[in-house]
Amino acid sequence: MARPLWKITGKTLDLTGRALIMGVLNVTPDSFSDGGSFADPDRAVSHGLRMAADGAAIIDVGGESTRPGADAVSEAEELQRVIPVVSRLREGCDAFISIDTTKPAVACAALDAGASIINDITGGTGDEEMLGVAAERGCGFVIMHMQGTPRTMQNAPHYDDVVGEVAEFFRQQYARAVQCGIEPMAIAFDPGIGFGKTVQHNLELLRNIPRLRIADRPLVIGVSRKSFLGKMIGSPEMARRSAPTIALTAMLRDRGANVLRVHDVKENVDALRTTEAFLDPAL
Repeated sequence: MARPLWKITGKTLDLTGRALIMGVLNVTPDSFSDGGSFADPDRAVSHGLRMAADGAAIIDVGGESTRPGADAVSEAEELQRVIPVVSRLREGCDAFISIDTTKPAVACAALDAGASIINDITGGTGDEEMLGVAAERGCGFVIMHMQGTPRTMQNAPHYDDVVGEVAEFFRQQYARAVQCGIEPMAIAFDPGIGFGKTVQHNLELLRNIPRLRIADRPLVIGVSRKSFLGKMIGSPEMARRSAPTIALTAMLRDRGANVLRVHDVKENVDALRTTEAFLDPAL
């Protein structure tokens, strides 16, 4: 079996036996679980540094909410929110910094400020220039699947075969990305849990992670604090979504996830390392 290697700005990470935690840093006033908590740059930087100290290998900085029903943010506003934070994080820690954006200009500015991964929820379909930016800059590139847009995606999600359709989207976007000049090893895939999916769609994708792997590329999974967890446990309380997130971090690592995108870094790092110790026959 081939090893899932991820090449990020010249560094090649072997994710075969050790998965990574990607810490979520939303510098927005309206994100679904922590909107406004880190809109202040000082608080955002402090939180990002804490996540790095707690074991996050990647800090994913986003300046535009992608919650269901979210409105778009102007390029100027997004730049104002994210660039100071990315720059200061780059100075303060060794973690990889990812920019969660659909705008090529924001991606370019963030890469200039110290980011090394583009995390695009449209998978490169929102703006054709994004693929060219990733190719030219040699950064890591996360291709995510989303049905619809943040404003419309949860209106009435429908698939005939959600696993097959997401995998086919990955195959098509992988081919397009490579054709545009992106290094194949720089690409990772994210099935976009909660982005145009029902609870059942989400569970089908999580149960079938091996079917989503294309060209041995790493798989990024983000379930942290999402509403389907509340539906699964029968509670609308945001605070009660932490335990289900941690449980899935451990389970999904066993099923083949390579990067887990989470809000509560320390607890999920502990769950991940415990699972990896259990899976490693040499220990």
